[in-house]
Amino acid sequence: MLLNKPKFWNSKRNFLTIIFLPLSAIVRLFIFLKKRLIKVNELNIPIICVGNIYVGGTGKTPLSIWIANELFKMNKNPAIVKKFYKNHSDEHELIKNYFSKLKLNTNRILGILDAANDGHDTVILDDGFQDYKIKKDLNILCFNSDQKIGNGYVFPSGPLRESFNTVKNAQIIVINGHKIPDFEKKVLDINPKITFYYSEYKIKNINEFKNKKLLAFAGIGNPENFFKLIMKNKLDLVEKIVFPDHYNFDKNELSNLIDKANKKDCQIVTTEKDFFRIKKYNLKKINCMRVELNIKEKETLINEITKIYN
Repeated sequence: MLLNKPKFWNSKRNFLTIIFLPLSAIVRLFIFLKKRLIKVNELNIPIICVGNIYVGGTGKTPLSIWIANELFKMNKNPAIVKKFYKNHSDEHELIKNYFSKLKLNTNRILGILDAANDGHDTVILDDGFQDYKIKKDLNILCFNSDQKIGNGYVFPSGPLRESFNTVKNAQIIVINGHKIPDFEKKVLDINPKITFYYSEYKIKNINEFKNKKLLAFAGIGNPENFFKLIMKNKLDLVEKIVFPDHYNFDKNELSNLIDKANKKDCQIVTTEKDFFRIKKYNLKKINCMRVELNIKEKETLINEITKIYN
């Protein structure tokens, strides 16, 4: 069953956070033992891991696509490798729409070997920071400046997939949003060698939505980030509707959303990821907001990434 992220994940002093602490301790113990007992595989191809420690919605996939395209421009032959999950077809389609060389496998190691056998010279591992079986040449962690690490606790007490201390295993952090010096300091106290970069999303088809009332819906990791992007661009957001990440919409549900938008004289809009999930219904009244990722100091970031080839 798909659920929205609980609000108590943003608050340190919450009764539910305390209640779930014993379960979080078990999760942390399991991760600790897994890291020590598992065999690490060193694969004969450079691996750039784009991961996170906050559960979903940090921008891993857009950054993976961006890196793949930048390396391709440099005459490299990268492939994006992603673990196959049946209900994640939206992400698969999104990647293939912007970068065709995608390898999917229920086992990431087999996906990496498949990429190497096909003549690719680099793997961008989209989500794999917690796959301890794989030795990575570069670990990039993604955060959002609004969520950061939530209440700082490991699941289920909080939104972290593992302890915040694991930033010591990364070389680069990319933060989507505004600069957050206090967060940078917190990271540098653990890992003084890490470097920070900031990114932002730009709406490519913004003219389609100007001077129109919008009803927006999203079933992504952090839907509020989508709504904030709309408001940041001074578009008229009349209503926002939240669904769980990877939500499986049915046609009647979408028709009801269209009726609701029509009654309010609104244009209905959703994310690219959601749009790929509902594309099969061919509902022309639902519009897709297309975005592109802009990296500040992009040349410096690319230079740092390409050090893996030295």
